[in-house]
Amino acid sequence: MPDVLGYRIKFGVIVPATNAVVEADYNRMAPPGVTFHTGRMYIAQPALDSDAAFEALLREIPASRAIAVRDVVTCKPDYIVMGMSAETFWGGAAGNARFIEDVRAQSGGLGVSTGASACRAGLERLGCKRLAVLSPYQAIADKNVTRFFEEAGFTVVRFKGLRCPTATAIADVTERDLVPILRELNGNDVDAIVQVGTNL
Repeated sequence: MPDVLGYRIKFGVIVPATNAVVEADYNRMAPPGVTFHTGRMYIAQPALDSDAAFEALLREIPASRAIAVRDVVTCKPDYIVMGMSAETFWGGAAGNARFIEDVRAQSGGLGVSTGASACRAGLERLGCKRLAVLSPYQAIADKNVTRFFEEAGFTVVRFKGLRCPTATAIADVTERDLVPILRELNGNDVDAIVQVGTNL
């Protein structure tokens, strides 16, 4: 029997507990019959002000992700969406594939979408090859995002990293802040501007 509200599809969405954007965005855009159910990952140290701090945060994720997936599958979602992009780009195309397999196994075999895989599918569908990328992250993350796109067959022409100091500070970036950056990234030599960072 279909779920009374999610009668078309129920998504389990995994987000860092520091993320204030994904749940709100998904709930605002949900069409009738589509529901989003969030598993939140505890983040003890949300600092992102250096490469070392960024890597320390990512080391926290696997254990808290396993708990969040465990919890969200109890509502019997049809599909898992990863609402955190950084970890899904880590290790390039092979790293993203491993990540998907890990979450699929943790969820009991559900399909999994990540920020990296969704970007790749959308860009391929649109025939985009040359990219400008906007990121809230530190340099080490920007290298991993670039590696993923280049291994996936794209060319990163320009990259702008905002270097947000904490995971929660990403949501403090306003549209007004982004307009001049998007103008800077735009140009005839790019097919698409790609923004990573789900709290941005």
